[in-house]
Amino acid sequence: MDDWGGSEELWAKSIPMLKKGTSVLLFKNRINSSHPEFIKLIQQQVKLVELEPHVTIPEQFNRKIKQLYKRLRSRDYRQNYGLDRFHDQLKEAQPDLVIVAQGINFDGLIYAYQCHLLKIPYVIIAQKAVDFYWPYPTDRDYMKKTLLHAKQCFFVSHHNKTLTEEQFGLRLENSQVVFNPIKTKVNVLPHPETSQGYKLACVARLFIIDKAQDILLRIMNKKKWRERPITLSLIGTGLDEQGIKDMANLLALDNVEFLGFHDDIENLWRNYHALLLPSRSEGLPLSMIEAMSVGRTVIVSNAGGNADIINDGVNGFIAEATEKDFEAAMERAWQLRDRWPEIGTAASLHITNHLPISPETDFANHLNDLLDEL
Repeated sequence: MDDWGGSEELWAKSIPMLKKGTSVLLFKNRINSSHPEFIKLIQQQVKLVELEPHVTIPEQFNRKIKQLYKRLRSRDYRQNYGLDRFHDQLKEAQPDLVIVAQGINFDGLIYAYQCHLLKIPYVIIAQKAVDFYWPYPTDRDYMKKTLLHAKQCFFVSHHNKTLTEEQFGLRLENSQVVFNPIKTKVNVLPHPETSQGYKLACVARLFIIDKAQDILLRIMNKKKWRERPITLSLIGTGLDEQGIKDMANLLALDNVEFLGFHDDIENLWRNYHALLLPSRSEGLPLSMIEAMSVGRTVIVSNAGGNADIINDGVNGFIAEATEKDFEAAMERAWQLRDRWPEIGTAASLHITNHLPISPETDFANHLNDLLDEL
């Protein structure tokens, strides 16, 4: 649905590092060719193909009639216009390798399955896995085949890989963990002054199911948090923006503000003391890694790969994604606020020692190795 997101950064930034002479064809349901990131791709000679371009109402009607006829003939109710177009374009292009970039761990497997049917090599990227969202029983068979026949299944955390194996009841020997590029340098920024209070930021899409900003609003509504010298900035946009704003207005939260989308993350953190991220589901949140990389204290939930990174009270604070538990983590952090510069420095050092300098280069190397083997 979105033009661009953090899930796109890994494959997009790897393109310049692919083997010389490699041409790239990008498929997406809708493409905003005026978006800065797509302009960059066009400048790199990437060919863009819309799978579901805007059409007139009569054309939409004809498309639906054709789709209904096709579904009845094939008895495959997973088919849709974009998927059919992808299959046909893929069959014509016959690429050496297909990268299927998913928002979660199985929402794009129907596209990867087309590669399997056409005997075209493919890899799968999963940017998230959700404990409470499992594949439908009717889809499990083709999804299992698709995962097992991939040249490689890439996950952004060990948690996501393990959860995917549990959800499908199989071991993915053809899988490995990769990391996403970040927008900050690993460099501890000076800690902001606290004489005017503490500025906390929640840097995340405004999307309640995943990011759980509602938990933060309920906590900030409590008497002790209202009375403390704290301001919480919600930084980002998303589907639930108006709903979250309405909730904040209902609670009359004068200690919460909405600042919209910010692209210059490193400069943003010069003015904030800590990150709050109570996510219900994650892969490995870039906002956490970016905040840690510049020496900021992070208070996050035990979602996705967060527990692989955070040592509670040492390089950050971690809690379950519930109001009670997350508030307890916030309270632990508040009581140790004089140590936030020290905790932030430990966080930055952890990123230096445990995460690759250039994840996009590592990913491109994986792809180049696969291309050499084909």
